Amino acid sequence: MARLAGKRALVVGAAGKDNMGQAIARRFLAEGAEVAVAGRKRDVLDAFVAQEGGIAVYCDFSDKGSIDAMVVDTAQRLGGIDIAVNATGWGLLKPFLDTTPEELDAMIALQLRGPFHFLQALIPVMGDQGGGSIIQISSATATIMFHDHDAYMATKAGTDHLVRSVANQFGHLGIRINSISPGVTETPMTAQAAAVPGVLDAFVKGYPLGRYGTPQDIAAACVWLASDECFMTGENLQVNGGLTLRGNPTKADIEASVAAAMARQG
Repeated sequence: MARLAGKRALVVGAAGKDNMGQAIARRFLAEGAEVAVAGRKRDVLDAFVAQEGGIAVYCDFSDKGSIDAMVVDTAQRLGGIDIAVNATGWGLLKPFLDTTPEELDAMIALQLRGPFHFLQALIPVMGDQGGGSIIQISSATATIMFHDHDAYMATKAGTDHLVRSVANQFGHLGIRINSISPGVTETPMTAQAAAVPGVLDAFVKGYPLGRYGTPQDIAAACVWLASDECFMTGENLQVNGGLTLRGNPTKADIEASVAAAMARQG
């Protein structure tokens, strides 16, 4: 369990207790890496570091200046950055015609402009040190459809193409950039929906492997992408149990599954 020994890693989006970012950071630490966790909630970051190890760095991922400062601070404190993961996200569920300009701007700032500036900040750092691995957490919904998720899907799809573009330009510096597309995953972001009886039942039918994902599934994929064993760049890994072979349930499917579950409960 030391596949990342000697590596210096930055994981952004780790300011939610037991969220995907924290699962990735925890696995990196177990694999021997030095880890900086970053996000907006200082108290959550400090609690994670106190329990698990590593260092905490504050960052507002919707602000370029904050992103630049985070990368500089992390590189100085760790002595460089070999691995960088962006696991930030906002699971806005709202009908297309009801999505406000303010909500769209906020989604773009977090899930398109933020990753753009993150890559801009990382390339010089990793280029000067001879390379590194950058991992963007995307979504299966960048490829397959899901109702009332338009702004989220559009920004994730845009970032996937950004990954390809930047990977193509900077591979000669030894920098690898890839993305991972989870499906429904047991995280705080999905907890509210998962608590409704029947909701997850509607999704499981779409998974050839018979279950939805866990943060640990994504963390395991990140370890490979971050390791020196990986000879891949500009690609998207569909780490979602085969969901993209079939697709997400429709809104009607979910409503029918919820109704059936409620009926069974009596």
